[in-house]
Amino acid sequence: MIGIDLGTSNSVVSFWDGDQIKLIPNRFGKVLTPSVVGVDDDGKILIGEIAKERLISHPQLTAAAFKRFMGTQKQYQLEAHSFSPTELSSLVLKSLKEDAEEYLKKPCTEAVISVPAYFNNIEREATIEAAKLAGLDVQNLVSEPTAAALAYGLHKDVDQSILVIDLGGGTFDVSLLEMFSGVMQVEAISGDNQLGGEDFTQVIIQDCLRKNDLAEQLLSAETQAVIYKKAERLKIELSSKEKSSFSFENEQAVFDYELTVQDYEQLCLPLLKRMRQPIGRVLNDGRIDSKSIDQMILIGGATKNPSIKNYFSRLMKIIPYTQINPDEAVGQGAGIQAALKTQQEMVNELMMTDVCAHSLGVDVVSQGPNGFITGVFEPIIERNTTIPVSKIKTFLTLKDNQKEVLFSVYQGEHPMVKNNLKIGELALKLPPRPADTPVDCRFTYDSNGVLEVIVTDVEGNENQLIIESHPGKLNAEQLQESLQKMEDLKIHPRDRAENRLLLAKLERAYTEALGDKRQYIQRLILEFQQTLEQQDDLETKRLSVKLLQQLNAMEEEQWT
Repeated sequence: MIGIDLGTSNSVVSFWDGDQIKLIPNRFGKVLTPSVVGVDDDGKILIGEIAKERLISHPQLTAAAFKRFMGTQKQYQLEAHSFSPTELSSLVLKSLKEDAEEYLKKPCTEAVISVPAYFNNIEREATIEAAKLAGLDVQNLVSEPTAAALAYGLHKDVDQSILVIDLGGGTFDVSLLEMFSGVMQVEAISGDNQLGGEDFTQVIIQDCLRKNDLAEQLLSAETQAVIYKKAERLKIELSSKEKSSFSFENEQAVFDYELTVQDYEQLCLPLLKRMRQPIGRVLNDGRIDSKSIDQMILIGGATKNPSIKNYFSRLMKIIPYTQINPDEAVGQGAGIQAALKTQQEMVNELMMTDVCAHSLGVDVVSQGPNGFITGVFEPIIERNTTIPVSKIKTFLTLKDNQKEVLFSVYQGEHPMVKNNLKIGELALKLPPRPADTPVDCRFTYDSNGVLEVIVTDVEGNENQLIIESHPGKLNAEQLQESLQKMEDLKIHPRDRAENRLLLAKLERAYTEALGDKRQYIQRLILEFQQTLEQQDDLETKRLSVKLLQQLNAMEEEQWT
């Protein structure tokens, strides 16, 4: 089983040799394969280094940065060939597969592939489809920041909060990880799938065109490709120089452009400010402030730029951890995750938990000040909830003798469903009942990406819907096993034995106490009951530990 980092700019393939992770060189002896596809003059498909070299000379026959459009209907026309982003990605994956087979001298048909943490269901499905077209069976999709943390070996350390910032060629991801006692727990993730190193190149291009009074749409494809290549090189040169310049020709005229590091940082300010929102969201969702972050990892080729690195250092007030080449970290982590799927002794050394990347909910009708409002999104499982998880919400019918209730399932963060992603729907026939009759909707979501939706009426009639994030990944037997495991999750937190025991202890302490102490214990009981109703297992566990410590302290105080 191989690990693959399918990147916007470059891709990497790796494997576990029994002792360590090794990156597999391509046919040119390099571990980075450009994620570029082209067609030569004879109509032959070109992939990687050769295709990248032709970006300038044959831009109309070359496609790059197509990962940004995974799961969309966008088409790339390369001469007689028409490709979707999924098909272009499959060509890159097939090339990586062939390089791995040549290097290892054996077939490679199974893979773990990394994806941006903030990819939605459609983008993840498109990645799996690309792998299938390349002849690969995807055993797991691992988020890029989690893969990077694995590469850094941070699971060996104990009790630390780690912020992983991944700025690749086309996507920006942020993840908050907690490490404790051999457990790597993803606390929160966020990102921007339309922000990456390509945008930092574009600010140089646009500034160059502005200063030379040129309109991009009036330039030939060849001239645009030349400017892009030179802007990319200038961006890299500014990593080690105070200023850099280039010149280019257009319609027999020569144009010059120069840029200093200081001016470049000013041009990049709007992009840098866009990064604050995902970082702030992760810290907020993870219920942590920036001062409590112990480690910050920067990955992705764009983070090698000193201006970007310094910005994150100033923002978080922490020196980033950069012991591994940021271009290679995710590829190494994907290989480790592949090893975890096959090496039981490694699985025993490390436990991993993940979170739900996007909120999951249903389409409801809501009562507004001037009547009913349709198309309202009601989350049932909030984003960044630790998985596996099971939550239930109760909804009310609208009319007397309503014959049916329809639950459309959506994924997203917008208050109206029209701006979210619809991933399924199910209906339940209802017996004659008055309006406002309750109907329960339970969402159960596991680490295999299986979402089970069960709708139940007051008479116990129910309907079930199964939605897989990675369709076809599990066979019928594995899917049934996954659903069986979900059954254990369907106990409300207030009905779990450990929580009932803690509540009983608190109530006994309340009975035995008087005055201010009794009021204090009553507040603890109410706080715990409210937390149980939120059905947040992580928050319940945190509060349980805190309440047990307070109970023990009160008992000790009684005897001193």
